[in-house]
Amino acid sequence: MSEKALRLGTRRSKLAMAQSGQVADAVSQVTGRPVELVEITTYGDTSREHLAQIGGTGVFVAALREALARGEVDFAVHSLKDLPTAQPAELVLAAIPEREDPRDVLVARDALKFADLPRGARVGTGSPRRMAQLNAYARAHGLDIETVPIRGNVDTRIGFVHSGELDAVVLAAAGLNRIGRGDEVTDFLSVDTVLPAPGQGALAIECAADRADLVAALAELDDPHTRAAVTAERSLLAALEAGCSAPVGALADLPPLSAPLERGNPQADRQIVKEMRLRGVVGTTDGSTLVQLSTTGPVPRTHDDAMALGRELATEMLARGAAGLMGERAL
Repeated sequence: MSEKALRLGTRRSKLAMAQSGQVADAVSQVTGRPVELVEITTYGDTSREHLAQIGGTGVFVAALREALARGEVDFAVHSLKDLPTAQPAELVLAAIPEREDPRDVLVARDALKFADLPRGARVGTGSPRRMAQLNAYARAHGLDIETVPIRGNVDTRIGFVHSGELDAVVLAAAGLNRIGRGDEVTDFLSVDTVLPAPGQGALAIECAADRADLVAALAELDDPHTRAAVTAERSLLAALEAGCSAPVGALADLPPLSAPLERGNPQADRQIVKEMRLRGVVGTTDGSTLVQLSTTGPVPRTHDDAMALGRELATEMLARGAAGLMGERAL
């Protein structure tokens, strides 16, 4: 490879720029080449509609992929949970780096925990998945909350709490950590309470399939455990025929590592792990009905193994009535 700078396509948001900057540094280290960020505005960034209304699927991704196809950028960085499950033949997910904390978190006034929110507390989120699970948990534990749909970047969402408009907002731990605002979290929501979005906390590095040299270089950043986990989660999502704004949660984890992961230590000994657990949930946004199931199998050694784990659980969930709960269905 020459020393010409590689062009990294990224959304313009503070979070996207932060995580793309981190990837740029890593790519520079493995390639020895400078990397420049190319800022691209996506439809999801400019629309003020709620994601469920604009379809969700691909709204943060299409413009980046079009720039790749036109050769305006050499590779792109996405939040994996924003990627449609169908992969275009001309593009390849060259790397899925080690996942950040996949959990959802609460940022609440007065440093409140979720269980301590006052009656009638207004909790903001733009995610039907979060609404479904928060409302279901509240119903089951005698809490009285109102989930309020919101849009906007991290600053805007946390601003609703600071202004007193909302009592709390729910955000992804990974995003706050990546922009250095993890200290604003008032409560980590256990995955037993709220399963994250499929792929949450993971990044996807995508480039043209015919750039074999670049594909090989970017693959240096791939984490096999993360790839296996998110492949199973996304397979579940695809088999449910749900888009990324549907109220579907999924998490594939390695049970012996889950406790250290939830304590913020992802560097547990991975050599002894033999099994992967995949959990999935679909629910109505009012929390009145949830279909929540799990399955455990050998740690997937191939892409097909991971896909099979996701399809297996999706089949069970559909048999339990998941299809009728999703609202938006992918066409």
